[in-house]
Amino acid sequence: MIRPTFLSAGNTVALAATGRKVSTAQMQKALEVFSSWGLNVLRAPHLFSEKHGYLAGTDDERRRDFQQMLDDKNVRAIFCARGGYGTTRILDGLDFTSFLENPKWIIGFSDVTALHLKLLQLQVESIHSTMPILFSSTGIEPSLESLKKVVFGEDFTIQAAAHRANRLGQATGPVLGGNLSLLTDALGTSSDPDTAGKILVIEEIDEYKYRFDRMLTHLKRAGKFNQLAGLIIGHMTDMKDPEPAFEEDFADMVMDKIAGTQYPVAFNFPIGHENPNLAWRHGSLMSLDVNPTGSMLQPATGLLREAYIIGPGSKK
Repeated sequence: MIRPTFLSAGNTVALAATGRKVSTAQMQKALEVFSSWGLNVLRAPHLFSEKHGYLAGTDDERRRDFQQMLDDKNVRAIFCARGGYGTTRILDGLDFTSFLENPKWIIGFSDVTALHLKLLQLQVESIHSTMPILFSSTGIEPSLESLKKVVFGEDFTIQAAAHRANRLGQATGPVLGGNLSLLTDALGTSSDPDTAGKILVIEEIDEYKYRFDRMLTHLKRAGKFNQLAGLIIGHMTDMKDPEPAFEEDFADMVMDKIAGTQYPVAFNFPIGHENPNLAWRHGSLMSLDVNPTGSMLQPATGLLREAYIIGPGSKK
């Protein structure tokens, strides 16, 4: 895997919208935060476009904006402004040739899961974390502290409380995933992830229970649960029940789909569409420990880690 160089004060980062539009006011807090971190911010040309309804510019405008940031050697990281929808509409038109010669961090979650999965195919780590649209939200502080640690290369650990459905055990493997809808959307495409030997992360928002179950079933039928090293379930936010009610709860749905497997499973992880949404390196080799008192995810250490990743611009 290729690990981009971590940030340091004085670096230039980019702010871009790959899907849903944002306003100047919505980005003000993020600009203040980045300034307090000592970062210079380059704004994508169509970041505040108001001409195309839901989206931050036409597909071509958003693609050209993101391509410009990928190619700019002075930009050390690209913060995706928000989620929503639209990233997959530009994904296949992006050229990563220059990016691979000068890798940089691509940062976000939700709809940005599509970019994380693309980068996984290119063997480049990225950062799954909160996004600028949320920097002014209530309770954001732990998420921002976590993001700062990860982008500046500090040690980090993500801990979760015990859950009745947890399956105890330890696992080490590359961590991938994010939003369940985007994971399902990637199946059968060039971004379809190989989950064998990986620790898979799933989170979701604003879905009916039966749709959640359908997406889990899709992943099961595609064999994505068969050979995992571990499974992490993050926030299930604003989920809905139809009439008549879908009686199973989310944990039972998950455990039903992975029946017959033996790997550790951890619920309650602070990852997804609620605060805290703690940052982690997508594609990075990490260790998961699920025990009776709770769960912990942290970067792997020792010779195994060194064999997996050497450093910026190196592939292993």
